[in-house]
Amino acid sequence: MSDDKRKPPVSPVTRLAHGGRDETSAFRYVNPAVHRGSTVLNASVADLEKKNLWDRFGTLSYGRWGGPTHFALQDAMAELENGYRSVVVPSGKAAAAATLLAFVQSGDHILMVDSVYQPSRSICQALLARFGVQTTYYDPLIGAGINELIRPETRLVYAESPGSLTFEVQDIPPIVEAAHARGVMVAMDNTWATPLYFKPLDFGVDVSVQAATKYIVGHSDAMMGILTMTEEAYTPITNAIEDMGFSVSPDDCYLALRGLRTLDVRLRRHFETGLALAEWLQARPEVARVMHPALPGDPGYEIWKRDFAGASGLFGVVLEPVAEAAVTALLEGLELFGLGYSWGGYESLAIPTQPGNARSATDWGAAGSSIRLHAGLEDADDLIRDLDAGFERLKTISA
Repeated sequence: MSDDKRKPPVSPVTRLAHGGRDETSAFRYVNPAVHRGSTVLNASVADLEKKNLWDRFGTLSYGRWGGPTHFALQDAMAELENGYRSVVVPSGKAAAAATLLAFVQSGDHILMVDSVYQPSRSICQALLARFGVQTTYYDPLIGAGINELIRPETRLVYAESPGSLTFEVQDIPPIVEAAHARGVMVAMDNTWATPLYFKPLDFGVDVSVQAATKYIVGHSDAMMGILTMTEEAYTPITNAIEDMGFSVSPDDCYLALRGLRTLDVRLRRHFETGLALAEWLQARPEVARVMHPALPGDPGYEIWKRDFAGASGLFGVVLEPVAEAAVTALLEGLELFGLGYSWGGYESLAIPTQPGNARSATDWGAAGSSIRLHAGLEDADDLIRDLDAGFERLKTISA
């Protein structure tokens, strides 16, 4: 075998199939086994004490810190994200909480994007504020202007691109440059794009936050968050995870590994179907605006085209002003779009949104109602017919 053939695969798509697989295992199963356990036995007192000094999240020392199934998923994600290490936590909100708590103490300051996922905002407002940590929310379009908001006590800039309700695309490189010049860490929620379509650490971000519940798991049957980080961020993050007692079931890690293997083919379908729906909706007279970064003319299109390798199936729609009952009629009669929170699974979803209720630094200002759509793996023409019937119901109520 030539040296070239011994080299690890470089394509992220190939890494999805091979990452985290133990090629030295005696059993040689394609899928890593599910290892359930809490207690790990040691051969000697010296061995027991030695493990207490090791990396807790990469060593078989205690079940809460993970086992072989956890390590397989974490290794695969770290390789995919070009990170130092990845660590799993119980949910996307847990991932946000661990990140926010890792770098601050009383008297410190956080810069949080105004379009952030609402549960991340609530951590700042309901938890960190009680412990004397201040949060300033900033315009998602601020770019290099973030420098004007950084204080001596600022410890973290938290980004999310695009925002999960209003889909503004942030200009990450100048934000990272300004923050790092002042000794400030940068974290980014990258759930929308996944590591296939955007790699935050390649852009200088210190911590990539994933709600793996969404596209990584991909089948709406497990809750999980995954954090991938630089070596500098690793100890603060894992200390926070340990202090909060977060742990994840190995069964859920197995489900996430299963989802990871098909992420590329699923995400391409989500991208194609979502864009087809967005283009169709853009032509509807009932629609004031479609919020989809991959649409030419979208405010974030140029940055998306520059930095991203694709788009997922999640986007938003602003309707022309109509009665609330008309919007309800549109949504409640849908047959293929479920009315449910979360996204990233194989099923299409639709929910009403109120972006203005989760803003403090910027004015949402849209006159009409907003809805958020997730394009699942169904046939795009069938989904369009379902939405078309919904608009007929809307027009009947509005007449």
